[in-house]
Amino acid sequence: MIRSATAALALPFRAAPALAAVTLALTVLAGAGPTASAWLTGLLVNELTSGTASAERAAVLAVGSALAGGGAVALLYLCGHLGDVVQHRVALTVESRLFRRIAALPGLRHVEDPAFHDRLRLAEEAAQDAPGTVSQFAQEAVRSAVLLFGFTGALLLVWPPMVPLLLVCAATAVLARLATARREAATEEAWVAADRRRLFYRALLTDVRAAKEIRLFGLGSLLHTRMVDSLTAVSGARLAAARRGTLAQSGLALLGAVVGGIGTVVVAVGVGSGRATVGDLVLFLGAVAGVQGGVSGVVLQLGEAGRAVRLFGHYLDVVGTPDDLERGTGIPLREAEIRLHDVWFRYSDDGPWVLRGVDLTIPPGAAVGLVGVNGAGKSTLVKLLCRFYDPQRGSITWGGVDLRELDVAALRARIGVVFQEFMAYDLTAAENIGIGQVRDLDDRQRVTSAAIAARVDDVLDALPRGYDTMLSRTHADGERTGVALSGGQWQRVALARCLMRADAELLVLDEPTSGLDAVGEHRVHETLRRHAAGRTRLLVSHRLSALRGADLIVTLSGGRIAERGRHDELMDAGGEYARLFRLQAGGYQDGRVR
Repeated sequence: MIRSATAALALPFRAAPALAAVTLALTVLAGAGPTASAWLTGLLVNELTSGTASAERAAVLAVGSALAGGGAVALLYLCGHLGDVVQHRVALTVESRLFRRIAALPGLRHVEDPAFHDRLRLAEEAAQDAPGTVSQFAQEAVRSAVLLFGFTGALLLVWPPMVPLLLVCAATAVLARLATARREAATEEAWVAADRRRLFYRALLTDVRAAKEIRLFGLGSLLHTRMVDSLTAVSGARLAAARRGTLAQSGLALLGAVVGGIGTVVVAVGVGSGRATVGDLVLFLGAVAGVQGGVSGVVLQLGEAGRAVRLFGHYLDVVGTPDDLERGTGIPLREAEIRLHDVWFRYSDDGPWVLRGVDLTIPPGAAVGLVGVNGAGKSTLVKLLCRFYDPQRGSITWGGVDLRELDVAALRARIGVVFQEFMAYDLTAAENIGIGQVRDLDDRQRVTSAAIAARVDDVLDALPRGYDTMLSRTHADGERTGVALSGGQWQRVALARCLMRADAELLVLDEPTSGLDAVGEHRVHETLRRHAAGRTRLLVSHRLSALRGADLIVTLSGGRIAERGRHDELMDAGGEYARLFRLQAGGYQDGRVR
């Protein structure tokens, strides 16, 4: 908590040091205003009831009291505006820092961890709420501290026993509010997974990709019910925590009112007996109201600040998340041999082994086909080659150098990939292709060349605004709605994205033609043979006919390499590859076709 509070309080002075310092100084002045006004008002009442009142002195005291009170209010408005400016800069700093860290994570281990997503959800909430809440609390605390200091002196002069009584009430209220804040933060932590599920169901209900199945299968009611159930559970837990805090604070407020009433009676009796003046009573009433108001303001914001500070710890944890991969420093060699040496991998320490002792050599410039049923480990092997993970045992080398020793960004710059689950970005057609090589994002000639190579240029050129057309059904481009492509067209866009990397040493094509018709598939493979000539290729496909021309075909089974060789050799061997090939070819055989 101390670490989180210190970091949160320091944020304004890091994001906007000059404005934060000015705001702090003005806050101190704003806190002194009510005390000065109360003192001057007391002196004014004494002056008017003294029997020897001076009109000039009374006028000066009246003007001074009005200016002190009005000036304090004006300063509060100014502090509020400056505080908003500071909070805006802090929010930008905090959110930028959070997502810069997420974007910089080199591997996928954190991204594919549900527990990390729960922490990230809390960190996002803290990034949005904590800086502003803590800044407001700090301003209120400073103002109230100055106000309390001034009014405490007044209470000591008028009726000293009132000071310890009010301090006890204030301390009790603070402790009770802190306890409530801890319960509220613990509730958020306990229910974050349920709240994330609620957001998931809500997103599904508006997801264009899910809309067809939701309507066809009648899932709308089911998803809506689950969303509402999650919301009900989370809201109920939050209300239960808040209810206990409200009851405690209400009881303490009544106690403070009783203490203030007792003090008022004592001072009023003193005025009646001549031991105190009417001005003393006015000053006392102002002091009690000021102290109780200051304490109430701090206590109310203390709860929100305490909850925010606790959640801010999750923000600090996410921002401080260590890399899940060593970044390396070496530069990959060109035209290098890639080798997997006894590679074992699993996604968690207690999970099943996905790869079990894989040994594989991919010669430079060769085309290697990877075959296997679903779950054999093909996509995992692709992830390891892209170094999204490191194997638990064994090693993968590039030109004889372990991938762990190579600079991860430099390594990935040498690799072009069409993933089986490629992304369809809500961007323009040109941007959807250009992001394959960000430095050439605005190079329209390179983008067009990649589209031509992927046989998608004619499709994109015919769009309403050509390559500048937004490819989306959920985002508009100005007054124009976006355009949706077919699955096969999107696949060719993803292929063009991969081909933007004209200098890639390794092309990994994971089911690059699964969404294409027979003609499209044939054209894409012809294009790849021309475009990728001389470059190392790893071809992953369930359509085994697409792999017949590969220099080497490897069959994965149960995380192990079951066989390897050329197409004819594997067919003659009669193993797993031959079984899968014949099974697939049987669907195309027809006695009427000669």
